[in-house]
Amino acid sequence: QVRLVESGGGSVQAGGSLGLSCAASENTDDTDCMAWFRQAPGNRRGGVAAVTRGGDRTYYADSVKGRFTISRDNAKNTLYLQMNDLTPGDTAKYYCAAGGIYWTCGGNDYSYSYWGQGTQVTVSS
Repeated sequence: QVRLVESGGGSVQAGGSLGLSCAASENTDDTDCMAWFRQAPGNRRGGVAAVTRGGDRTYYADSVKGRFTISRDNAKNTLYLQMNDLTPGDTAKYYCAAGGIYWTCGGNDYSYSYWGQGTQVTVSS
């Protein structure tokens, strides 16, 4: 059972930057693919970015390409999301996910077995 704890959310003005972190309790096959999702009130949870353990496969939602960067430090069992040029449309609760497998490492939430509690990101105009 992998436990995930997110941190780094907060409030920022449009155009600003925030960095999120997700600490995983272990480094096993269940963390081969990890991802970030987000959910705004009234919306479905959607994939933001995903990355495999070796970093050789990544996924980004079209809406964040060129602005967000996903990365991981396997020695620290930590996943990161650097978010730049934020807009009010990025306002949501952001969730870390694990348990995905290499070949389907992407933005479909049914691919992931473990979820963090989420961290709120609010972007004001």
